Amino acid sequence: MEILRLNSEFIRLGQALKAAGLVGNGVDAKFAVQDGLVTVDGETELRRGRKLYGGEIVEFQGEQIRIEEKI
Repeated sequence: MEILRLNSEFIRLGQALKAAGLVGNGVDAKFAVQDGLVTVDGETELRRGRKLYGGEIVEFQGEQIRIEEKI
């Protein structure tokens, strides 16, 4: 599981997928989310712009990202 530490209060789902290297660009993130391939805390998420805060876990293609709060 990869850890993604926030630099601000939140990160948007599409940005998190890009930052973790799970997608190559915003278009890939858009289609992955739109196609129902991404979950947040085990629930399918269809909003690429969803705000993620510390403690949430994103999963895509068997890879997980844990979002951690800004220190």
